[in-house]
Amino acid sequence: MATHPKLEELIATLEHLRAPGGCAWDREQTHESLVQYLVEETFELVDAIEAGDDAELIEELGDVLYQVLFHSDIAAEEGRFTLEDVAAHMTQKMVGRHPHVFGEASADTADEVVAMWDERKKIEKPGRTSVLDGIPQGMPSLALADKVLGRAQKVGLIEVDAAAIPMATEDELGGLLLAIVASAKSSGLDAERALRTTLRGLQDEIRAEEALGASDAGVIGTTD
Repeated sequence: MATHPKLEELIATLEHLRAPGGCAWDREQTHESLVQYLVEETFELVDAIEAGDDAELIEELGDVLYQVLFHSDIAAEEGRFTLEDVAAHMTQKMVGRHPHVFGEASADTADEVVAMWDERKKIEKPGRTSVLDGIPQGMPSLALADKVLGRAQKVGLIEVDAAAIPMATEDELGGLLLAIVASAKSSGLDAERALRTTLRGLQDEIRAEEALGASDAGVIGTTD
């Protein structure tokens, strides 16, 4: 069995900081008070990945890892769950969702793996009644839009017209998005709020179609 002495040292460091006689700030933190730091550290990790700098990536991965350890230690102190519970649950989930690796199922392509993953999620979460269930609404609006459209397209509830706004590269797309935001700003409009509002309406429409069992797909990006 592989050992991780540096990881164990980090866990011990956190426990020492939060123990009586340790750091007053660390002792006062709660799950809620740490949310802002988790969000910040996550975005900093994204920046490090995009920069491609290993030193930055190590640092930011460490910051996100520390948040996981911090939340787990708070829960353990409250007698709710431990870091071991978090790890055990994740291991069980990964083994269960990869029956083609740990079981007898077969999946030779990435698409087959994704389909199998989705089927396992349905089994694990039978209480979900919509393809949109589980999408965190606090995501940035562009990421949320991509997630909502992706989920709806996957089950044929929506169709996106790729020819409506032609573009060939992400550079072109970035320029177009920037121009939209700049135009909105000059008009005194909030692009983030506008997209979130539109997404709320779209999600309502998708849920309504699901409830009706509609089979005809809507089309996004057409001029009709």
